[in-house]
Amino acid sequence: MPDRDRSAGGEPLITLLCHYTPADATEAADVARVTELACSAGDPWSRTAPLHVTASALIVHPPTGKVLLRWHQRQQAWLQVGGHGDPGERDPLAIALREAREETGLADLVPWPDPALMHVVIVQVAAGKGEPEHEHADLRFVLATARPDAIAAEHADAPLRWLPAPDAVQEAAQPNLRETLSRVQRLLVQR
Repeated sequence: MPDRDRSAGGEPLITLLCHYTPADATEAADVARVTELACSAGDPWSRTAPLHVTASALIVHPPTGKVLLRWHQRQQAWLQVGGHGDPGERDPLAIALREAREETGLADLVPWPDPALMHVVIVQVAAGKGEPEHEHADLRFVLATARPDAIAAEHADAPLRWLPAPDAVQEAAQPNLRETLSRVQRLLVQR
């Protein structure tokens, strides 16, 4: 059993992961790695670790079935919004919400259809911006807006774009993002 002081930084994370059901063997392996990180690392969110936790979200406008993607200059790809926790942050959903608001300008974002974790995936991140190659243990949520026209890009190199969910799936370059988008698309069709 991990020392309580050492795992304190991962406690909300451990609780979230214990209540999450992976969709397949690949995701189960990722969840196991993230759980081990949360149980053994002093701070699983620390950007200095070769594997650290991030939180992200796909933003949807349920009435139109559209999904918002953001251009990520470093990865040269259209991706979901999200990122690293700030010092002291421990709640994955709160981190995803903060990052989403900062990157889109949308102030009305709410978890959709509920605050459940949508996908857990470990992704490789190439070296850059003074950082060595590393991995993100990304916890993905779904957020909704009632004001899709209120988007405001964080900066000129990070444009935003609304796409019908099937088009967003086609636009995604990474298989793990296509999987997350497929899950979101199924939710949008059910509503």
